[in-house]
Amino acid sequence: MEQQDFSEAINTIDDGWVRANGLRFTRATLDEVTAELTVRPEHLQAYGLVHGGVHASIVETVASVGAAINVMPHGLSAVGLDNHTSFLHAVRGGVLRAVGRPLTRGRRSQLWEVTISDDTGRVAATGRVRLLVLDNAAQVAGGGLTVSGLDKPGP
Repeated sequence: MEQQDFSEAINTIDDGWVRANGLRFTRATLDEVTAELTVRPEHLQAYGLVHGGVHASIVETVASVGAAINVMPHGLSAVGLDNHTSFLHAVRGGVLRAVGRPLTRGRRSQLWEVTISDDTGRVAATGRVRLLVLDNAAQVAGGGLTVSGLDKPGP
């Protein structure tokens, strides 16, 4: 059975980081999240390579979206606790493609693994993000955790 794809809804969310960096979700199901980013000059560090923070941020974002769509139907939220990203091959341009899959999806935490590849399919970076599952009434940094338009994506 084909799983529901939430990517269209996710691409409409007013997420400042995603919008500013041009990350676009191409698929977002309970078992896999994929996204693409076209490398622009502002993604490069002084040596002309994609900044490691861009890779780490893509890993964090893809994993967070995956965890969120898994827990939101249950009235829960997910926030990142730990991001370990390794850089394997330098990239200067083109399109980065990220694929994230869950390793564990528990009641209180999830662990997602994300692989980022370049235009040739070569793996540029990999990362794992551990996420804490929270009740929607939880306060984080002095505020609640709701995403307008994606509060209850459904099964």
